[in-house]
Amino acid sequence: MPPAIQEAFLFQSEACTNLGSPFMGRLMALCGTMAWPSGSVAERIFAWPGDISPRGQSVPLRIAGALHALHLQGHRRLAPVYPPHTVDDAALWDAVSAVFISDAEHMHRWLDSAPQTNEVRRAATLIAVGHLLAARFGLPLRTSELGASGGLNLHWDAYGLKIGGQMFGASDPALILTPDWTGPLPPDTAPKLVSRGGVDLNPLDPGNPEDALRLQAYLWPDQPERLTLTRSAIAAAKTPVVQGDAINWLKGRLEHIPGQTHLIYSTIAWQYFPKSKQAEGTDLIVQAGAAATDATPLAWFGMENDGGARGAALTLRLWPGDLRLNLGRADFHGRWIRWAEQPDGPT
Repeated sequence: MPPAIQEAFLFQSEACTNLGSPFMGRLMALCGTMAWPSGSVAERIFAWPGDISPRGQSVPLRIAGALHALHLQGHRRLAPVYPPHTVDDAALWDAVSAVFISDAEHMHRWLDSAPQTNEVRRAATLIAVGHLLAARFGLPLRTSELGASGGLNLHWDAYGLKIGGQMFGASDPALILTPDWTGPLPPDTAPKLVSRGGVDLNPLDPGNPEDALRLQAYLWPDQPERLTLTRSAIAAAKTPVVQGDAINWLKGRLEHIPGQTHLIYSTIAWQYFPKSKQAEGTDLIVQAGAAATDATPLAWFGMENDGGARGAALTLRLWPGDLRLNLGRADFHGRWIRWAEQPDGPT
């Protein structure tokens, strides 16, 4: 096994373990240390051009997603060795190795495409931001999500957020999020959305069985609560995601509408845009912000990896005034949120 391949799988193993998935930690470690069966899957992985690691093309997660998709479809070799069952490493690797041979065509199809996740638990931060904006500006919201994947977090206002013994978000939620929350609670003022839209280079349609399987397959097999939440979000999804370049799409949505706050947001997506697109998008948003008024506020929220020691940074820019707020940090999968105290009053 080429050293770079081993390193990528072991790096992914550590990341999965740190994100609360012992099974994925084991599976990825086995992929990085065991002898692969001879065949087209091993040949393709070992000769993969470019960076296969999570920093690059995330090939380990492509493998994991392909295997989980088969398991979700009831694959007879994987069912006895996948959670909730527990087997030793030898039994797990024997089953996985057999699948690499018997289901090589399926594995190759999934290897062709980058992983796509639509982590519903990240919507906890969006609910909190929605309450903050509703209290600050007192106006209904229209939203624009950049990198929306299957659009599950386009409907964050249909979800509930239960923290500190209180419920925020929808009065009759399609699902309830319960992150480990520290810091002040959001304002009580509930947001009202009047329109929403999202864009992605490769959007998924939750109503399409193949796309719905993809949204579930990139979750991790020993985290059934994620699967339950995602299935509830799939059932509640109503807004199609536009296919296209996020920044080009955003250009047509920056005109201000009196009496509405425009919220632009991304959750673990902006960081994957090319640097040139990030710069172009920032310029466009700042220019639109310069024209914002008290009757047409603009908000730009990001839950993105800033290279910090733990989790993602939660940042919010508000116009008029270009106020920059540090909202704290959150686990990449939304398991915990460390919310920061915010100044009161209008911008």
